[in-house]
Amino acid sequence: MNRITARRRHPLARYAVLLLALVLIGGFYTLVTAKSNERADAAIASGKADDVAEGKKLFELSCSSCHGLNAEGTKQGPTLVGVGAAAVDFQVSSGRMPMANPGPQAPRKQPAPWVNETTIRQLAAYVQSLGGGPAVPGNEQVDAALGDKAKGGELFRANCIQCHNFVGAGGALTQGKHAPPLHEATERQIYEAMITGPQAMPVFNDSIITPQQKRDMIAYIVGVRDEPNPGGAGLGRVGPVTEGLVAWIVGISLLILAAIWITAKKRQAQ
Repeated sequence: MNRITARRRHPLARYAVLLLALVLIGGFYTLVTAKSNERADAAIASGKADDVAEGKKLFELSCSSCHGLNAEGTKQGPTLVGVGAAAVDFQVSSGRMPMANPGPQAPRKQPAPWVNETTIRQLAAYVQSLGGGPAVPGNEQVDAALGDKAKGGELFRANCIQCHNFVGAGGALTQGKHAPPLHEATERQIYEAMITGPQAMPVFNDSIITPQQKRDMIAYIVGVRDEPNPGGAGLGRVGPVTEGLVAWIVGISLLILAAIWITAKKRQAQ
């Protein structure tokens, strides 16, 4: 016991403990970055060998003014290190990026003239090479035909209707932001939004909502927006409040017009 106590009091003991702690931290960091680089290398390998180089040129030309020359971020735009290829595919394919005007939220719009499948792949490969992140999902991952609409509806109502409405019609949020309607979003864009959490949306990674559950939700969204409205105008399909408001305004207006017409007839008769 005395030997152990003596060693603990040795002048070099504190340095030995510090060195051990640094070794452990360094080993953990190496393990984490190795896994991240493996994901990035796998994503890059899925495209052409020169995708990263071409993507860097596109980034410097169209994105660096807001995100920085090395994607480190600026006051106008956040860093893109670690966001992944899926985030690039979602933002660029939906026209949200490049952003035309600064604002609380980037709206969906027509993509820029230079945007196509090739340029999106190249730009995504470059951003993926900066630090990994969610990769672009494959066709099978986003196939609505492989999902269960009923289960997807339950999941959608539990996680999404607070912002997107129960049929994906969208809604207003705070500070000038909004949850966009899902009518124009493709199946891949819906999946990518869940795994990247764009803007005010939270991230629903695989530990929260599994890939199969994501397909179920996509099946529900696609199924709802493709349903016809046999009863007449859908009125945005935002529920009975809107329908009641329209019925009230139209009904009251008709009653007022009828009262005016009856009064005018009586005056003519007199």
